[in-house]
Amino acid sequence: MDEQFTLLKTPNNILSSNVLVTEIDNDIFKRFDFTFDGSSVFEVPHLPEIKNDFEVGVIFGSSGSGKTSLLKQFGDEENLIWNKNKSVASHFENVDDAIERLTAVGLNTVPTWSKPRHVLSNGEGFRCDLARRLRSNIVIDEFTSVVNRDVAKSCSFSLAKYIKRKKIKNVVLATCHEDILDWLQPSWVFDTDAKKFASRRSLRPSIEIKVIKGDRSYWDVFKKHHYLNEDLPFAVECFLAVWENKIIGFSSSTPLPGKTPPLYEGDVRKKWRECRTVVLPDFQGLGIGTRFSDMVADIHIEKQIRYFSKTSHVRMGFYREKSDLWRATATNLKDRSKSTKGEYVKKGYAHIPLERNRICYSHEYIGTNKKSYNPKYNLVKSSQQQLF
Repeated sequence: MDEQFTLLKTPNNILSSNVLVTEIDNDIFKRFDFTFDGSSVFEVPHLPEIKNDFEVGVIFGSSGSGKTSLLKQFGDEENLIWNKNKSVASHFENVDDAIERLTAVGLNTVPTWSKPRHVLSNGEGFRCDLARRLRSNIVIDEFTSVVNRDVAKSCSFSLAKYIKRKKIKNVVLATCHEDILDWLQPSWVFDTDAKKFASRRSLRPSIEIKVIKGDRSYWDVFKKHHYLNEDLPFAVECFLAVWENKIIGFSSSTPLPGKTPPLYEGDVRKKWRECRTVVLPDFQGLGIGTRFSDMVADIHIEKQIRYFSKTSHVRMGFYREKSDLWRATATNLKDRSKSTKGEYVKKGYAHIPLERNRICYSHEYIGTNKKSYNPKYNLVKSSQQQLF
């Protein structure tokens, strides 16, 4: 392993180490006909000079090929200290910083934010560590080596988006996993096995999500990952998101009672609202949750049903605030802490449950064409969508 070669670096990029040869050494190596005098040498691959104005660079290669030694030329990896008596969210500068960084690495499961670092799964812990390190001029060794490949891909994708959006520079990662390169889209890749820069793909892999009908029994798998731990309403339709034959998302909808102001004269459409949209943690950060929600909404408006949604999850809320597919309702981001039920109903808001404790994003889905306010203009869409 390249981590063992840390004692001496010669001008010729040769690392050496020496150990005291014991009887066990002599006996072992004699059996394998291996001559060993206590000295080991390793040549570190030469990395050409790189201008410090890139976003992400990757040192890629097999174990023992010199990745860690090359990585040290860019700096030392930060040693994080986590307080076992505090939540992971409390380790950030402030509320906005915590939300921004945790969602930036695809850790969108709010209940996870409330836990201490040492009780998290490998995937959750990896994302939390990455969230704290996010800034310019960082190095990370063994990137994604401790997580499954679904987490590796989703986290790489969300990391790349955040780095580009925040204009972070000179992030260098060392990894032996080639599968993340397409999702990271790095500025450069140096292959320590081939000892040269590797070619990069210009496009990320596509993700195709299929939506199928499910039943409420699937909620048992997803409910622990939702930021609200309430049970599903009694009357719901359930939908599942499927990617590569794996069920990765759950959403449901329920009819809305009460009056709703019509959008135009003669609008007598039924009203439904979204409830409990969840994507499994391993697949968060790829933008699947928002698109899945859109696809379920499409299914409803194709049936001439008005479709509403209310959420306090900032990731979903920010998306809808910017999306042309959704329009804000009269209760969007309104403080309802002093509202009364009678006042709420009188103003025509009975189609959305009164929430006094949280300020929520509230939207109605209007579809791909704003003329879909009128059902005769609704566009028929497939229940399968390519995200990228």
